[in-house]
Amino acid sequence: MPWAIFNRPSIQLSTLKSYLQQQEDGLSVDTSHPYLETATAIGIETYRLLAEKCWAGEALYSSLLFPEQRDEARRVFQDFLGNKIARSLPDFDRIAGQLDTQLDDWLARPALLNCDLVGFSVCFSQLPATLLAARRLKRLRPQLPIVLGGSTCAPAIASSLLNVFPEIDFVIAGEGERPLLSLCRYLAGLVPEPGPRVLVRSPHHRPASAESFSLEPSDQFADLDSLPLPDFADYFAELRQTRLNFIPTLPVEFSRGCWWNRCAFCNLNLQWSGFRRKSSERMLREVKELSKKYRCLDFCFTDNSLPPAEADRFFAATGKQAHDLSFFGEIRPRGKPETFARYRMGGLLSVQIGIEALADSLLAKMNKGTTVMDNVAAMKYCLDAGIQLDGNLILEFPSSTADEVTETLRVLDFVLPFRPLAAASFFLGHGSPVWQRPKDFGISSRQPHPRNRRLYPREILAQLTLLIDAGRGRRGRQDILWRPVRNKMKVWAAFHRQRTDPGPALSYRDGGEFIIIRQELPGQPVLHHRLHGLSRRLYLACATPVAKKTLLKKSKSVTGQQLDAFLGDLEQKRLLFRHNDQCLALAVRTPGHHSSIQARLPGETQRTIRKRP
Repeated sequence: MPWAIFNRPSIQLSTLKSYLQQQEDGLSVDTSHPYLETATAIGIETYRLLAEKCWAGEALYSSLLFPEQRDEARRVFQDFLGNKIARSLPDFDRIAGQLDTQLDDWLARPALLNCDLVGFSVCFSQLPATLLAARRLKRLRPQLPIVLGGSTCAPAIASSLLNVFPEIDFVIAGEGERPLLSLCRYLAGLVPEPGPRVLVRSPHHRPASAESFSLEPSDQFADLDSLPLPDFADYFAELRQTRLNFIPTLPVEFSRGCWWNRCAFCNLNLQWSGFRRKSSERMLREVKELSKKYRCLDFCFTDNSLPPAEADRFFAATGKQAHDLSFFGEIRPRGKPETFARYRMGGLLSVQIGIEALADSLLAKMNKGTTVMDNVAAMKYCLDAGIQLDGNLILEFPSSTADEVTETLRVLDFVLPFRPLAAASFFLGHGSPVWQRPKDFGISSRQPHPRNRRLYPREILAQLTLLIDAGRGRRGRQDILWRPVRNKMKVWAAFHRQRTDPGPALSYRDGGEFIIIRQELPGQPVLHHRLHGLSRRLYLACATPVAKKTLLKKSKSVTGQQLDAFLGDLEQKRLLFRHNDQCLALAVRTPGHHSSIQARLPGETQRTIRKRP
C-alpha cells in the first residue's frame, strides 16, 4: 500500500512470491502494488512528496479510516507539511477523495476477490492505508482470511492489531517466508496448526497475547544464499498498465538484521533475530540475473548496513565489469578513503551513512561506536570519491547537554564544504534501547505520540501499540537547546543550494612542490591559499586523520610549537579539522585529477625545507 516509494517494486512481496511458489506446487501467488495506481491518481510529484512526508500521508488515510478524526487529520497534514508546501499541493479533501476512489477501484478487481488469502506487507507509514483496505475488503468478502506482516508487525504491535481490528485474522511477526508457507498449508487443510510465528485471532475475539512470543534464530534462514531470486514480474506488468514513464530501481537485500545493532535510538530490527548475510558471489549473480531479466541498471540495497567484508568483494568485482550499474546502500562511517573509492568504482553512487551526531559524548550516549572524526572523515571521503552522501543529524536526543550542542555547532563550521545532512528530530521508537530504558536517558514516562493522538480515536489508541511513541522529560528544553543547530543547518543547506560552481566548495590542485586550495564560504569571494614545500607535505599527510605526534615524528625539523601554529592557522581558516589531537585536511583534490595524495614525510633535513609551516 502507499506510501511505498513508487519507482521501486516491493522486495517483500517479490521475495515471498518466489519462495512460496518454489516450495509448494500448485500454489498460485499474485502480488499487487496499488501504490502505482495511487501515484497515477494523485500525480507523481504529489505522491513523491507525501511518501517523503510520512505523517502527512498517514493523515490522509486516517481521515478515511476514522471519519470522525478528519479535522484533526487535516491539521496534522498542514502542520507537518508547513503552509508553503501545503499550499503547493491540491486541497487535503481533494487528495483524500482521490485516494478513496482509487482504493475502491482496486478492491473491486475480480482477481483480488477470488483469492483464498490476502496478505498485506506493512512497513513504515503504511498502517492506516492497510487497515482501511483490509476493512473494506472484509465488507466485500466477510469470510476471506486476511494476514498482515512486515517490519511494522513486531510481536507487541501484531498482538494489539489483532485485538483492536476485527478485519485482521492473522499477523506474522518476524521473517515471513516460512510462517506464510505454513499458514497457506494450514488454510488448505494440510497441517493442523498455522505455525509458531503466526498470531491468530482467537475464537470469540479473546485477546491474542504476544507475551510468550519470541523470535527464534531456528525459525529463520541461516543461509540467505538458499533463497530464490525475487520475482518482480507483477510489478512490471502493473507498471505497463499505468501512465507512469520511468525505469524502476530494483531493491535487493545483501543481509537481514544489522551487524552492529546497538544504536540506542534504533528499532529497525524488531522483526529479526541476529544478523545474516548473502555471499558476494550470490549477490553478484542476483544482480546480474535481475538486470538481464528486467533490463534495469539501478539497484537499491535494503540493508540496515552493508556487510563490510562481503561488500568489499562485491564492489571490487562490479568495478571490473563493463556494465554501468549504479547502487544505493547504507554503510557505517568507519572506513578508509580507498574503500570509498573502490565502492564508487563498483557503482555505489549514493549512500546513507549513520552520522547521527557531531559530539563524541552524544555518540557515546547513542552507542554508535563511532567518533566525530569518523563522521567528518566519512563525509570527506564521500565527496572525494564522488559518492552522494545522505545522512541525518538527530536533534533533541534526550539527555543532550548544552556542551554537546556547542560542540555540534563548532563541527558544523568545518563540514560546511560537504553535502548537508538532514535535521531529524528524535522520536521514541517502540522497542529501541531508549524505549526499553527511558529513565537512563532522562525520560520519565512513555505515552502515545501526539500526532497519533490526533490520527486515531482515543478508545482505539488506548488499546493499540504503535512503532512510534513519545516520552515525557524536558522535551521543551531540548527543542530550545537545539534550535541554533537547526538554524545553522538551514544556512548550510542554503549555501549549497545557492552555489553555482559544480565542483567541491573546498578543493585543491597539486603543483608538485606546492598546492593551491580553492575555498568557498557563504557571502564571501572565493578564497585561494597556496602551500609550499613542507607545508604542502604536512597538509597532504593529513588526508586521513593523523595524530600531531605522528606529524612531528615524520618532520623532525619542526618543533611542536611551530607545528601547533601551522595547524592552528589552517584550523582558523577551516581548511583543517582538529579533534582530540587528530588532524584531518578537509580539501579534496579537484575532480578530474588523481585521487587524494597521502604524502609520506621522511626525516627531512633543514636543507631540504623550502618553507617552514
